Amino acid sequence: MGTVLGYLRPYGRQVACGVTVKFTAALLELALPLLLEHIIRVCVPARDLPAIWRCGGAMAALAMGAALCNITANRMAARVSMEVTRTLRRDLYGRIQGLSCGQMDRFSVSSLVSRLTNDTYNVHQMFDKVQRGGIRAPMLVLGGLGLTFLLEPALAAVQLAVSLLTFFTIWQVTRRGIPHYTAAQSATDTVVRIIRENASGARVIKALACQGRERQRFEAANRAACRAEETAGTVMAAANPLTDLLLNTGLVLVVLVGAARVNAGEMFAGRIVTFLSYFALIQTATLGIAKVFVRISKGAASARRIEEILCAPPEQPVRPTADEAGPELGMRGVSFSYLGAAKDLADVTFTLNRGETLGILGPTGSGKSTLAALLLRLYDAGEGVVWVGGRTVESLPGRELRSRFGVVFQNEALLSGSVYENISFLRGLPREDVVAAAKTAQAWTFIQALPEGLDTRVDIRGANLSGGQRQRLLIARALAARPAVLVLDSADSALDYRTAAALRRAIRRDCPGVTLVVISERVASLRDAERILVLEEGRVTAQGGHEALLESCPRYRRIAELQEGAML
Repeated sequence: MGTVLGYLRPYGRQVACGVTVKFTAALLELALPLLLEHIIRVCVPARDLPAIWRCGGAMAALAMGAALCNITANRMAARVSMEVTRTLRRDLYGRIQGLSCGQMDRFSVSSLVSRLTNDTYNVHQMFDKVQRGGIRAPMLVLGGLGLTFLLEPALAAVQLAVSLLTFFTIWQVTRRGIPHYTAAQSATDTVVRIIRENASGARVIKALACQGRERQRFEAANRAACRAEETAGTVMAAANPLTDLLLNTGLVLVVLVGAARVNAGEMFAGRIVTFLSYFALIQTATLGIAKVFVRISKGAASARRIEEILCAPPEQPVRPTADEAGPELGMRGVSFSYLGAAKDLADVTFTLNRGETLGILGPTGSGKSTLAALLLRLYDAGEGVVWVGGRTVESLPGRELRSRFGVVFQNEALLSGSVYENISFLRGLPREDVVAAAKTAQAWTFIQALPEGLDTRVDIRGANLSGGQRQRLLIARALAARPAVLVLDSADSALDYRTAAALRRAIRRDCPGVTLVVISERVASLRDAERILVLEEGRVTAQGGHEALLESCPRYRRIAELQEGAML
């Protein structure tokens, strides 16, 4: 929690100023019962009406001053909490952007979304409530106890005993509540994950008539989250009733002890009223402390979850290597496993020169997309060496490495925005470059037919476009920045053979010198590649040119014959 609390340091002066204003308000509130006692003990017996009015006016002024001070301090607290949370959320988002894919897999996307939204809100509430009630309430309690000890030590001892017992009760309840709030946040992560899955897969769920099953799955997760929150709430709910019981018991004891002392002639009767006023202040402040502790319980649990992200060590540091000379693109003895058990890729070796094409063919789950992810260093290889641009990927800074690539992944989505914004993708590319990329990607014809051309609005995930149109826009996005290496992962699966062939010709014509990596189930898309890898269960079973594989690889030859027959 120390890392999150560190975000308050730049606002130390504002916090100190707010504390001073709150301290002033507490002093004004603590002076009110003293004036009331003076009226009862001196002014009323003397029937001095002007003095009563003067004291009453002074009390009103003190009350107004305390209210103004509290309002000012609360506004300062709200401003500081807002700025701290904004900075925290910004840094958390930036750190999430810097997580490796392996780290994101371990944390899970739903948990990251929950930490960025729900957890930062809880931390905001903690900062806000601590500045508001966490300062004023202890001041009232301590100040009230101090004044009552000066006025009447016997009655003050009763108040002190009750206050200490109350604080101990609140601390015990809070200590037991924090683990339950942590569990409740984890249950909320599951709810967020299911909502994301349902939102992204709405069409599939409807097409397969799975709405009922998904409702049941969401209901189960929702009930689990409710139970976790209820358990945490049940533990924390004991704080207020127990505090009320203790304080009311203390109130009775103060009245009894005070009445006994008044009856014995050891205390002025009006002092009981003063003590009851202070006791009311202390009671209200103690209840406020209980509420603050509830916020601290939630905020502390959320702060720990946020710190897990902020303090996560970088998993992919830049490591300069002595052996810098290598091919434009290649691997040597590369193995990789997502879960650390069975290898998803094993002993992959190939080299590719600049401007050549690498084709990758294999059944589903054979490791084709994983191989592309290792080239981009989205994951680090468990064994072996990966080269890009003649250097090992570990020796290249992430921005420099990925600026070499243009990539179309098989499940990539479009954003809600114009066609231009989706192709430019926040890179501020000139419109002429976007038009050129769209023409190469065989997308310009249908873009011109849209109502507003490049400025036509695209729905989220490209819902108002066909599958082929979406793929061509994604290819245009990858081409627009003129990358040195272009990776097309099943990027032509929704294109007809004629359009796919035109796309391949246009890339070779308009992008001379680009190194191309094509992952496809179509032999026609790989025919012109200088090197084709045939993958099976994470291993390269054959590699070479198209003609060589027709002769040496029965699997490749069988796929080619089946597809050529289908085309006929």
